[in-house]
Amino acid sequence: MTGLWYREVFRDQLSLGVRVERTLHASRSAFQRIEIVETPFFGKMLVLDGIFMTSEADEHYYHEMIVHPALCTAPRIARVLIIGGGDGGTAREVLRHPDVERCTMVEIDRAVVEACKAHLPEIGREGWDDPRLELRFEDGIEFVKRAPAGSFDVVILDGSDPVGPAEGLFDRSFYEGVKRVLGDGGVFALQSESPTVYEKVFYEIQATLRGVFGASHPYFGSVTLYGSGMWTWTMTGADPSQLRPERAAAVAERCRYWSPEIHRAAFAQPAEIARQLQALASS
Repeated sequence: MTGLWYREVFRDQLSLGVRVERTLHASRSAFQRIEIVETPFFGKMLVLDGIFMTSEADEHYYHEMIVHPALCTAPRIARVLIIGGGDGGTAREVLRHPDVERCTMVEIDRAVVEACKAHLPEIGREGWDDPRLELRFEDGIEFVKRAPAGSFDVVILDGSDPVGPAEGLFDRSFYEGVKRVLGDGGVFALQSESPTVYEKVFYEIQATLRGVFGASHPYFGSVTLYGSGMWTWTMTGADPSQLRPERAAAVAERCRYWSPEIHRAAFAQPAEIARQLQALASS
């Protein structure tokens, strides 16, 4: 192997290596180390504290899946809150929905947004300039605590793994705050880790969501950059089988991965995971 290799290690047992051709940006903010690098396989890639976050090559798998299942099934989507999402991909996908009137994005680290705008604009694209986007740089947990009850129709948690600045975003108290700001009929969507590599975290998220919201609907896909072979997102508050055809049609042609067919397939649970979730429901 030649050149510089970046490696992310999972649970001290598994790793993914990526060859890097050059570094486009490297800095340390008040919260984390931020790097944007150029790679031959993934194109440009965002790395936070050594964790691979997103890349040009496969960001659409993640961003389309964290957004469209919720926004194509929620009763109302006029007011959307994104917690995290500093690369801009989630906001971009939310704002493709014409029924969205306001998208509030709360990102704790201004430096991530500035770095991505400067060196990774291919992800946020036109979303950054959409007048419906309200960008706030503050702690998402504190924002949710202060927000009025029922002030959002959809909340999307686009946080990193439950470590560092994002750790509190996976607590029960935060989920309870999300439920309060959603009000009746609101939908919550989040990334919920890999059930193969981070099995314990995946089931803890499901248990906590069910304890707060009464139900959770995990769905499945693959994001090559995350190195686990299987990734999940989860939504609560709406029946995922009830797609709203007019909303789906409005975004499907611009999607590279999500479609109504992918949507329906993603909620089919692998047999062993289905059994574990059933056991969770019975406990």
